[in-house]
Amino acid sequence: MMKRLLIAAVGLTAALLGDARAADKLDASCANCHALVKPTDASLDRLLARKGPDLWYAGNKFNADWLTAWLQDPKPIRPVGYPYFKTIVQGTEHDVADPTKVVAHPKLAKAAAEAATAELMKLKGPADLVTAGAFKGDAAGARMGALAFTKLRGCVACHQGEEGKGGASGPSLTEAGLRLQPDFIAAYTADPQRFDPHVWMPTLNLKDQDIQRLTAYLSQQGRGGK
Repeated sequence: MMKRLLIAAVGLTAALLGDARAADKLDASCANCHALVKPTDASLDRLLARKGPDLWYAGNKFNADWLTAWLQDPKPIRPVGYPYFKTIVQGTEHDVADPTKVVAHPKLAKAAAEAATAELMKLKGPADLVTAGAFKGDAAGARMGALAFTKLRGCVACHQGEEGKGGASGPSLTEAGLRLQPDFIAAYTADPQRFDPHVWMPTLNLKDQDIQRLTAYLSQQGRGGK
């Protein structure tokens, strides 16, 4: 038993050191807005103060090809900037983003984008954060997933889905299938608080069937229904 615990501890230490080395190789400006190593501070104050989403699990989250392309030509993922409650102002019909408060992400040259992607994809959470096979791959559930997204589960209140329709306080999911790994979609949908303590997306205690259907739907977004 002691031997197994020792091996596990050594493996965890190696993983943490690997993440730290990957973080060290990224441009220092990345760490100005993003946590590249899991923060020890999981308080609400820290969440409210951060300038951009955490990237310590980027390797579990993104599709590498999308990430390389996006870093070269970054388009807004969050329609009203990040965080939304610091950028919105009252409009004539509804709240809108104040463009003076929305910070554009810097563009990287191709070689720099490829190098950054290589290091970001090394940043991963513990093995049980995003388990391989969390999404069982049944695309047939996408139709019911669309219904859950737009009507039954209220996702569309905060996120834009198909054809860019939906809310703006959360990240757009119109191209989720290009941007996000299916297993990440399933894991984050199941328990967003594990990734971002105190984040405004609640843990809804969804049944696995709902998670699978939502993941099937979102995994098709941006891929032409494939």
